[in-house]
Amino acid sequence: MPLFTTTSFPINALIEDIDLGKIGLPELQRPFVWPNVNVRNLFDSLYRGYPAGFLLFWKTGAEGATLRGIGAGNEKAVPETAIVDGQQRLTSLYAVVKGTEVLRANFNKERIRIAFSPLSEKFEVTDAAIVKDKSFIPDISELWKSETDLFSIANKYVEQLSSVRDLTLEQIRHAQSSISKLHNLLSYQFVALTLASSVDAETIAEVFVRINGEGKKLNQADFIMTLMSVFWDKGRTELEKFAWSATRPSDGQASSYNHFIKPAPDQMLRATIGLGLKRARLENVYAVLRGRDAVSGKDDPSKRDEQFALLAKAQDQALNLANWHHFLSGLKLAGYRSEKMISSQTAIIYSYVLYLIGICDFGIDKSAMRQAVAEFFFMAALTGRYTTSPETRFESDLAQIRSIKTGEDYLDRLREMAATVLTKDYWDISLPNALATSAARSPSLFAYQAALIKLDALALYSPIKIASLLDPAVIGTKSALEQHHLFPRGYLKTLDMTETAQVNQIANFAPVEWPENIKIAAKSPSEYVPPLDAQLGGKEREIMYFWHALPHLWWDLDYETFLRERRVRMARVVQRAWEELTSGAKSKAAPLAPTVEQIILGRETESVEFKSTLRTNLHTKQVDDKMQLSVLKTIAGFLNNNGGTLLIGVADDGEVLGLDADNFPNEDKYGLHLVNLIADRIGQIFLPYVHAHFKDQDDKRVLVVRCERGPKAAFVKDGALQRFYVRGGNATAELQGIAITDYVTKRFD
Repeated sequence: MPLFTTTSFPINALIEDIDLGKIGLPELQRPFVWPNVNVRNLFDSLYRGYPAGFLLFWKTGAEGATLRGIGAGNEKAVPETAIVDGQQRLTSLYAVVKGTEVLRANFNKERIRIAFSPLSEKFEVTDAAIVKDKSFIPDISELWKSETDLFSIANKYVEQLSSVRDLTLEQIRHAQSSISKLHNLLSYQFVALTLASSVDAETIAEVFVRINGEGKKLNQADFIMTLMSVFWDKGRTELEKFAWSATRPSDGQASSYNHFIKPAPDQMLRATIGLGLKRARLENVYAVLRGRDAVSGKDDPSKRDEQFALLAKAQDQALNLANWHHFLSGLKLAGYRSEKMISSQTAIIYSYVLYLIGICDFGIDKSAMRQAVAEFFFMAALTGRYTTSPETRFESDLAQIRSIKTGEDYLDRLREMAATVLTKDYWDISLPNALATSAARSPSLFAYQAALIKLDALALYSPIKIASLLDPAVIGTKSALEQHHLFPRGYLKTLDMTETAQVNQIANFAPVEWPENIKIAAKSPSEYVPPLDAQLGGKEREIMYFWHALPHLWWDLDYETFLRERRVRMARVVQRAWEELTSGAKSKAAPLAPTVEQIILGRETESVEFKSTLRTNLHTKQVDDKMQLSVLKTIAGFLNNNGGTLLIGVADDGEVLGLDADNFPNEDKYGLHLVNLIADRIGQIFLPYVHAHFKDQDDKRVLVVRCERGPKAAFVKDGALQRFYVRGGNATAELQGIAITDYVTKRFD
């Protein structure tokens, strides 16, 4: 059986077949989008006998179905032929010849009026000036009406034109001849290639691409949309209207408009298919929707109707505006604010599918489902889950939930999928590495921005919250929030650093209000930061530095060290936002930390140590440097490892002793003594990595010393010696000789 047949169709035969319903127009690519000037050019080419291209038809095998013809509400017969290529040309011809309206991309209907000047044989798009110009027939559709008398039209034209200008006999004859020639335009022969109904979608797409060269390549969504036009045209129209509505702000009526995504019809189609058919790969869906029998390869109308019924039920939910906007509020819950922060629209669509499955199939409370999908989206957006082979990835995700029976198990599975990805290694290794990029639309960068919003952070050195500066509803001539180079480009240039990939590292940017950005200009960090830093109080500084992932005295670090250290801190900020999102914690000012009671109950570990005093030997009741050395070696051990917490005023067995034994006049003196010890015997550079504060526990005071992972190897001065300590289990051990070199090389290089 041949792949296609070739037939020459005169225009009047094509239009008649459309009227009779033998040819349908499924709007394979999009609604009618040709500007009227293109329609004018088409008629000019046909009038002059120029080639006007092929028409590509496809025998759909749609017996028993209803396919809307391009005429208004045409359902006279069951069309068996759909147009794959030539839609715009055929729509133009039908609309002008029949004088019918076309549906524009904005879903408004419009009459296309083309004017013709018989004297000059010139076509124009009709406008007010043309209507007044007697040298034009303002609407050539009049020529092909069934009741039209061609001689009457020609005589009327000559009579009206003669009333405003003198016409020679030759001009009159020329005008009459031109009108007759235009009327006979319907005999123009189009060459049509008709593909057999047995031809599969892939072959049709290949033929289309080869005919059109570099034209639009058809995909599986195109063919599914075609099937919808053939078997469920109302559904396709609903998809297109939903997508169109999302592109423009509402005029007060409920609409799909939002600040996150302007979905194309095929994207909403994926949401419908995901919910209704539980599938992601559209190549499989196409065969299912045709009702194709896996054994015989033939289409089964009953199976086809069954699948379309599932699709219709799912689309009602997918296009439900209440569902749509409630789901999108989950993205706000995750810290995201607008499409400027979205690196993957696919992640939105697939997360929407999971939301719909939860509320529709499992009857999960919408608020609970929104919380779960907010967590899932945060994970998917952060990790770029659907960036590579998205259909395959989501097909796998759907497979994990097909056997689930209860809503509780469904929520657990979604959270399990996130937990499998966001492991300790991800936060400590993978995310800092992902942040080592200059890509402006990095998922990890957007996740960091979302984290700042989630944590209710202020812009750097500003009293304004980042969330308010990123309000998508506010549109000005300049962005209220700008990403500022912490090490300015001009300053780095003085250090011979000019490569964009180096200068525009994500870790070199921080969100600031744009007036501050202008003031900073190209100053060095050591020049512009200290005055800003001096305006912050101690607690305010700690919170600001946490939010913006800044090491203390960061302006004194070399650029590469700064980038490396800041990436680690940025990852911690994102992790902190994730913890808040998943735990529902209310505190947004600083990273969550266990209480003193929780630390004590957990006993000493690799990251927790108890010390009874800072400087006093409880046996002699005297100040003893061995006690101070014991505290210092624990702090150094934490700095040299992955950080940790030291509780001073707590015995090894967890008994709270308090701080009175150290006999300091006040807490300020106590804290200052510890700071001086660290500065003198470990090094001043490590002070920003050690954070101490006093807490009440069992009616006594305890000093909590929280240590971060240090920027380099930390040694403790012990007389003339420099000692090196590390944590191992719940103890601090001293390394010597080659062991120090090996450890430092592995840990810090």
